[in-house]
Amino acid sequence: SKEMFGKTDYTPFLCGEESFGTGSDHIREKDGLWAVLAWMSILMEANADVPEGGPTVGVKDIVANHWAKYGRHFYCRYDYEAVDSEAANKVMDLIRDEFVDGDVSSIPSDDSGIELSDAVEFGYTDPVDGSQTSKQGLILNFRYPNGDPARVVFRLSGTGSAGATVRMYLERYERDVEKHGEAAPRALKSLADRALDLVRMEEMTGRDSPTVIT
Repeated sequence: SKEMFGKTDYTPFLCGEESFGTGSDHIREKDGLWAVLAWMSILMEANADVPEGGPTVGVKDIVANHWAKYGRHFYCRYDYEAVDSEAANKVMDLIRDEFVDGDVSSIPSDDSGIELSDAVEFGYTDPVDGSQTSKQGLILNFRYPNGDPARVVFRLSGTGSAGATVRMYLERYERDVEKHGEAAPRALKSLADRALDLVRMEEMTGRDSPTVIT
């Protein structure tokens, strides 16, 4: 920054969180801007030795090679926006009472074969000042019939304009290279259905589908 600002070291303070951040209000996920900048840096390094006019290394090449070596983690998020606040809290209370504090071993199987292995409520202790933050997400850990792990995280968001937003984050590991090209929402559909059935989302909120899937 010294070269840009007359030999003065300038440190801009920019927020990258999606509910405020560095963009106008038509950009839904403003932290995506930072992901673009990160990928530009990765691509610059990956193509550093490519001769002029030679074939360049693209994002697809990088991620495909990474998945082939380590396996792919599929991610997806379901947002249920403007849910009645009382109903949203009932969903969270059900997860807490029946799964986090309850006995998950008694939960019956279904046709998917995806088993709920345990449930925890996430919290953390700040390493700097020792302060504790609790109720940061309810995590349901699953296992597929082939033994691969998966998890679903439920959180309430207060950034909506009305009611509450229930967010469901899905994550699944896939080692089969033949399945790495599958679209994330499709790859995670059975996991989503299993989790939504367990927490009785439609019964509790009246919502039979999310407002948006990202």
